[in-house]
Amino acid sequence: MTTLVRDQLAPLSLGVCSWSLQVTSIPELKRLLEDLGVTTTQIACGDPQHASWQEGDAMPAAALASGLTLTGAMLGFPGEDYTTPQTIKATGGFGNPADRPERLERLKWALVRTRALGLTDLMLHAGFLPEVGDPDRSPMLDTLTKAAELAAQQGVTLSFETGQETAALLRTTLDDLKCPNLKINFDPANMLLYDMGDPIRAVEILGPDIQSVHVKDARRPKVAGAWGEEVPLGEGEVDIRKFVATLKKVGYTGPLVIEREVGDQEGRIKDVASGLKFLRDCLAE
Repeated sequence: MTTLVRDQLAPLSLGVCSWSLQVTSIPELKRLLEDLGVTTTQIACGDPQHASWQEGDAMPAAALASGLTLTGAMLGFPGEDYTTPQTIKATGGFGNPADRPERLERLKWALVRTRALGLTDLMLHAGFLPEVGDPDRSPMLDTLTKAAELAAQQGVTLSFETGQETAALLRTTLDDLKCPNLKINFDPANMLLYDMGDPIRAVEILGPDIQSVHVKDARRPKVAGAWGEEVPLGEGEVDIRKFVATLKKVGYTGPLVIEREVGDQEGRIKDVASGLKFLRDCLAE
């Protein structure tokens, strides 16, 4: 069998992020997805933050031969620390100037792997974006421009994941960068976990540049500066039904890929199964 890619998917097809299932091999991923009734996945590149593959360098070939439908690849950087919002601000993406050269090199590796997977979409966290007027904004935008240029050389679109900044700041940043291959991987729960605004309004602001979607639910933090709480789909404050309806309204037709990052493997699989049923009900309305 050969794999399929996102361009061959029906509009708003359902899938699951590979790392959400805590798998370590392509056969395990395929088995669990088939048990869940889907064959579509956004796949981890294989970095320490998003699952290491037993197949190692042979992972792309194994994925291509699996018959799974791949919607894009996901990159996390070694050293990212999600213990608190403060630690991820200090360690996430390209946020720390000292880490930028090494992480651009890691990006080059991920771009090659993305193409080896037969894909042209790579998702990652850019890091906390400096506000307009911050002295580090210009150096950060220079780094993101370099990232876009590296991706363009490989024919890859980079999609920055939402949540670590407001939708208005992300909109301004994309407009300032003017890089046609920089897009958005929209995660509504992250907007709540980081307490960065209304995810529904964010879809309206960012709609034209939403390239891919993580479907996840959450509640806002009860204490300023703390994490919010990730919860199963339909149990949080995103309003998933309205979220899906708003995606349709802004013209998004790509895949809806469930992400679950809390709990052990058994609990995650149970929550993902429930989430898939919930999404099917949303789409049927």
